[in-house]
Amino acid sequence: MKTLISSLTVLLLVVFAFNNATASKLDAKVQTVANLKAAFEGESTASAKYAAYAKKAKKEGYSKVALLFEAASKSENVHANNHSAVLEQLGEAAPKVTPKFEVKSTKENLQDAVKGEGYEVSTMYPGFIKTSGDGNVTLATISFSYAYKTEQKHLALYKNALEQLNAGRENTLASQYFVCPTCGNTYDIKAPKRCGISMTPSERFITIK
Repeated sequence: MKTLISSLTVLLLVVFAFNNATASKLDAKVQTVANLKAAFEGESTASAKYAAYAKKAKKEGYSKVALLFEAASKSENVHANNHSAVLEQLGEAAPKVTPKFEVKSTKENLQDAVKGEGYEVSTMYPGFIKTSGDGNVTLATISFSYAYKTEQKHLALYKNALEQLNAGRENTLASQYFVCPTCGNTYDIKAPKRCGISMTPSERFITIK
């Protein structure tokens, strides 16, 4: 009898653990959909914002900072499209977005870009990637990872641009950029034969100059 009770107890614990794991996975999937929608909204807004920042930079005579903003705008649009495609695969629709932002001086706009990219790199995308992984939502993990790795490069580019602008060396910035249409990866000056993130051939890259 004791053996039977022990066996039943073990079986109940296994069933309980399985049910908990299944519930957690379902919760992660639901949260991943919400994260995809939030990321789509964020990337759509960033794309519009950086395009507006590019126009401001041109108006202020910072043509090379404008190129960086234009390249980043293209890249963020790739991320938004990727997130939207994953939502569609999951039977969900991307939310309608009305970008809201304020255009200030080019220096302030660069500071804002550094802040935004920093948040995505340190907090947003790492959290989104973990959740999609917990829910086994592979396409979402890929889309989030593409954006995460690209935003790391954007952060470095924006920090350098701000530093050069402050030092009066804006003319030392790159005169062209290359954006991968698959993942948004952004290269300045020269692009490799294949994207370092998605392995997309360089002949498909979008050139900004």
